Amino acid sequence: MAGKSTYMRQVALITLMAHIGCFVPADEAEISLTDRIFTRIGASDDLFGGQSTFMVEMIEVATILNYATSSSLLILDEIGRGTSTFDGLSIAWAVLEYITKSVKAKTLFATHFHELTELEDLEGVKNYRVLVSEHNDTIIFLHKITRGGASRSFGIEVASLAGVLKPVVDHARRIMASLEEDAKNRDTNSIMLSSTKTTKTEQVSLFDVHESKIEEEIKALNVDTLTPLQALTILTDINKRLNGND
Repeated sequence: MAGKSTYMRQVALITLMAHIGCFVPADEAEISLTDRIFTRIGASDDLFGGQSTFMVEMIEVATILNYATSSSLLILDEIGRGTSTFDGLSIAWAVLEYITKSVKAKTLFATHFHELTELEDLEGVKNYRVLVSEHNDTIIFLHKITRGGASRSFGIEVASLAGVLKPVVDHARRIMASLEEDAKNRDTNSIMLSSTKTTKTEQVSLFDVHESKIEEEIKALNVDTLTPLQALTILTDINKRLNGND
């Protein structure tokens, strides 16, 4: 809703218009020679062909990575959104790094994965965001592009603008606040855990403070001579003993 997709398509259209000899809607423009324009925009499936929305997305990404050159223009809008969060983030991160380091094409890469703003450390990568004005529980899209990464997304606000029932929107806000609090707690716990770690020689042993009989047996094993069946048998026996099923 902030206009990022419109902005990206505008760049592609202006580039195309310039290459066919048209005037472009700008006081001045410097447009380098472009061999192809590749786009990955929107969500669509191919049910007749047995392809899900995410499969279609990945096929388009694969085509771009296989055929784009350093003279191409890439318009990539929301890579990885068709799968789980960690999968999607990982794919988007890897694709962006590959384009930056190997393809080196001129690229507009829009995403809601805020973690990707860290890639600005790579040569040639710059973060831009669409300005949004917030007032109480309402937002105003200013339709202006500026340097820097966005601190958050505005999905719930857009849901409200779309007419989603107020109880649903309010509940979504409570859920988001709870998830953000959980994330902060996990980060805090991780920091506390890392700060209380001792040196390797002071670590608690695997099963007990004192070396147990099972640990002694494990240390005495010659794993290089064990067959897979023997290893499985030993592991099963240890598991039964630890669970008191002798």
